[in-house]
Amino acid sequence: MFSKILIANRGEIALRVIRTCKNLGIQTVAIYSEADADSLFVRQADEAYCVGKPPVNQSYLNIDEIIRIAKESGAEAVHPGYGLLSENAGFARRCVEAGLVFIGPSSDIIASMGSKIEARKMMKEAGVPVVEGIDTALDNEEQAKEAGKKIGYPLMLKASAGGGGIGMQLVNSEEELVKAFEGNKKRAESFFGDGTMFLEKYIAEPHHIEVQILADTHGNVIPLWERECSIQRRNQKVVEEAPSPFISEETRQKMLDAAVQAAKHIGYSNAGTIEFLVDREQNFYFLEMNTRLQVEHPVTEEITGLDLVEQQLKVAYGERLSIKRENVERKGHAIEVRIYAEDPKTFFPSPGKITEFQLPQGEGVRNECAIEAGSQVTPFYDPMIGKLITWGETRSEACARMKEALENYKVEGIKTNIPMLIETVSHEQFLSGYTTTDFVNKYYLAEKATN
Repeated sequence: MFSKILIANRGEIALRVIRTCKNLGIQTVAIYSEADADSLFVRQADEAYCVGKPPVNQSYLNIDEIIRIAKESGAEAVHPGYGLLSENAGFARRCVEAGLVFIGPSSDIIASMGSKIEARKMMKEAGVPVVEGIDTALDNEEQAKEAGKKIGYPLMLKASAGGGGIGMQLVNSEEELVKAFEGNKKRAESFFGDGTMFLEKYIAEPHHIEVQILADTHGNVIPLWERECSIQRRNQKVVEEAPSPFISEETRQKMLDAAVQAAKHIGYSNAGTIEFLVDREQNFYFLEMNTRLQVEHPVTEEITGLDLVEQQLKVAYGERLSIKRENVERKGHAIEVRIYAEDPKTFFPSPGKITEFQLPQGEGVRNECAIEAGSQVTPFYDPMIGKLITWGETRSEACARMKEALENYKVEGIKTNIPMLIETVSHEQFLSGYTTTDFVNKYYLAEKATN
């Protein structure tokens, strides 16, 4: 096993990786920006080095400096976490060229799955269902209009690169498409350096359900069940749970099979996630593949008893998976909510100093958090300050524990989305187990507007 790794990330995911490394006797090297100098993850690592000024392009995205630190510190491998450089094919390639192991798939796989257009083509080749749409880049509005006529409205206009809902918009007519095209193209160029756009048919009332997979470098692929991620705001996930309360066992097995089929077809290795849209009749369609550890990986850990970071490290070291599909347990139910420093009504970020902080405790309660009283939430990074996970023998028990835990989650000095989360997990529609991607707009924002 590796003796020392560098973590090319920050915050709670850096702490999460450090925890597993400590358990395995692996030394850790943290990198931090000037804004994060006093952070918990910096203090918890065995070594820590400043990588630059607060803006991400001067610190956490500075590939040359990160690789220099990794080499000089004696790290053998780099764990990218999620976000930042985790799905940057160039970074993965540079790590390998520098003699470092990149804890993730190959740069070629990252590049192909990073392009939603290319990913669609590869999934078709693998025999995995995809949403009706186009597999070529749209260079201008005229091309978009022609494609829209062929597919039919409503449509989803999407950026081929990146994620997080950036560059994505529902359009119900050609007029709306024309209005949305240039703005989304420019936004994608700004965020991802790639303004390539394409169109897919809109699926009404979709469920967003993903399959976690593990794959080693010896051709073994296993699915670790699925996660329901339908509750989103601005096309970003807020609540995730495992297993999905919506799909049947028959649909579940078909989705697991499709995920394995996809991973084997592209020669995937390490942890990854195949994401699907599922319609009202439980037909499912490939959405995208995330070639990294997901924010919501703890819910899978809670129902399987596996440490996914440990599995990532073992696979990257060249070990065979020691578990088989038929031996992966599915015990109980787990729910995760993302705690954001943001206004619960507008979802605008709320940076500032945390004056009081207290995490909920209790049976079946897990916290993944990298802040404390006195921490400064800066405007430089994603406003997520932590994740709260609850587990129960049944979904209703996990729901009850989540509501109680949220009510005992104390953050003072900034606004958070905790009030919104309490309303969500208490809502009859959520408790019924039928949540689609329009939940927040339909049941939270709409009800706020009428009250």
